[in-house]
Amino acid sequence: MSSQYWVAPAVFLIDTLFSLYVFAVMLRFLFQWVDADFYNPVSQFLIKITHPPLRLLRRFIPSLGRIDTASLVLMLGLQMLAGYLTFLLQGAGTTVPALLVWSIAQLLDQLFNLYFFAIIIRSVLSWLGTRTYNAATTLLYSLTEPTLRAARRLLPPMGGIDLSPLIPLIGIQLAKMLIMPPLHHAMMALS
Repeated sequence: MSSQYWVAPAVFLIDTLFSLYVFAVMLRFLFQWVDADFYNPVSQFLIKITHPPLRLLRRFIPSLGRIDTASLVLMLGLQMLAGYLTFLLQGAGTTVPALLVWSIAQLLDQLFNLYFFAIIIRSVLSWLGTRTYNAATTLLYSLTEPTLRAARRLLPPMGGIDLSPLIPLIGIQLAKMLIMPPLHHAMMALS
């Protein structure tokens, strides 16, 4: 077997493991940003798995107001490391500026997808009318409520139907269309 045989599984493993951890750090950052329930079991899980590197980074990187800059640096650093390893395994060379732009694009894409699917899941749950307590559902509502509250001001419920989730969903898709292509072009130019 050639060495190329192991490249795809290795890239998959690196991408999956790094993406899951970056996702956990991103959720922790966002839950902190929206003042979600700190004592929620899901929040506690995220805090426990992300605390060791964040504790170290916070010694050197202070927060800027409500912005936990250590979390942002950790996400960016992990994404850059994942990209570097992936490009290295695939035999594709890249520069540090290109890797930085690629990492920012990956993080923004993950953020857009997170909010897109969170809003869809919340909308489906509202149609089902489930009223039982669930730790994940509580955090989902905390995460999406600021965005949906702003959307409800623009498009209030009509005839008992709340179409306000359409505004952020359309906004997310537009943002992806407007932001992602220039980032990809910039990355190609810097490579």
